[in-house]
Amino acid sequence: MSVDGPLQDDAPLPSPPAPLGAGFEELRAGNLGLRLAESAAEIDAAQALRYRVFYEEMGAHPDAATRASKRDCDAFDSVADHLLVLDHDLGNGAEAVVGTYRLIRRPSADRLGGFYSAAEYDLAPLLAYDGQIMELGRSCVASAYRTRGTLQLLWRGIAAFVFRHRIDLMFGCASLHGTDLDALAPQLSYLHANHLAPPALRPRAVADRYIAMDRMPAQAMDMRAALGALPPLVKGYLRLGGFVGDGAVLDPQFNTTDVCIVVKTDLITDKYFRHYERTAGPG
Repeated sequence: MSVDGPLQDDAPLPSPPAPLGAGFEELRAGNLGLRLAESAAEIDAAQALRYRVFYEEMGAHPDAATRASKRDCDAFDSVADHLLVLDHDLGNGAEAVVGTYRLIRRPSADRLGGFYSAAEYDLAPLLAYDGQIMELGRSCVASAYRTRGTLQLLWRGIAAFVFRHRIDLMFGCASLHGTDLDALAPQLSYLHANHLAPPALRPRAVADRYIAMDRMPAQAMDMRAALGALPPLVKGYLRLGGFVGDGAVLDPQFNTTDVCIVVKTDLITDKYFRHYERTAGPG
């Protein structure tokens, strides 16, 4: 799952990342910075933030070990790259972590026998894709930092990571808050009607967890209202040309209804290569 704390809607698409070949240097936006976690302490701080947002704020249900540690963590954290948003007014390390996003590339997932999302979706179409693939998840931002600028900084970081590692396809389980399917019917039906992935790239919810998304006829939907009700991060994926898989999945532990998002990065790549051709000038 990828539970996302509420962020402001309509954040702009990411600004161009550092050119190919450059290192993944910290991106800055005023007092905020974004970079990869560099220590166990910083990963621990990200897990603590995830616990505060997912469990204390958004109603997830911790088991005894999670409640005792006040950390949201699992085996995939050990093989992931962790994007961090840092407030440098608070410091330069673990004490400054105010946002996070977990990125798992295929070689890393292979070390654990597969991706996190495989518990919810049959990923065979994505695993067969001829290119580098990456799973995104566990995104959250501390309440005081849920602004347009913070979300844009996260998008910039993802774009920079995509460039650095030549990622061709990214995907992940994005969450709609709550498990009331009647309340979520407009959003689920909107996604199914307008953004269903093409068959060759369409993961399907595993059979014993499959929830049909086409819960309302198109003529009964207020498309604008349904789009507006989607979480900002899901709308961001859609603005990048993202698709959804077939079927939703209930995640009672996290009090969410999940959909599988799929984004081909060539649209982003083309956009930014054109930008660099215009602006980079002689090297």
